[in-house]
Amino acid sequence: MDEILTATADFHDGLGQAADPHIARRLRYLADEHLRVIRTDLSDTRNALADRHEPHPGRNTCSGEVPATERERSAVCACPPPPRTLPAPPPPVAAGLRR
Repeated sequence: MDEILTATADFHDGLGQAADPHIARRLRYLADEHLRVIRTDLSDTRNALADRHEPHPGRNTCSGEVPATERERSAVCACPPPPRTLPAPPPPVAAGLRR
């Protein structure tokens, strides 16, 4: 995503309108600051989840062969996922008198 923002910023630098340099700086700021924070948070969350050694309560135990070095076993498991239950339909909307 940061490559897209940087490329778009480079594009705006060459347009020549008064607001274009501001837009380019803003896009670079978003790529450099905000995406870095989001990427770090997502990476930390992923690592914390991957380090847990307990099964997810909503998943069946995988009996498929998965390499012991694989960090995310559930992502590569060939076992079919458990059946999903459909969410309950929303309650009917009360019909009122129109004014």
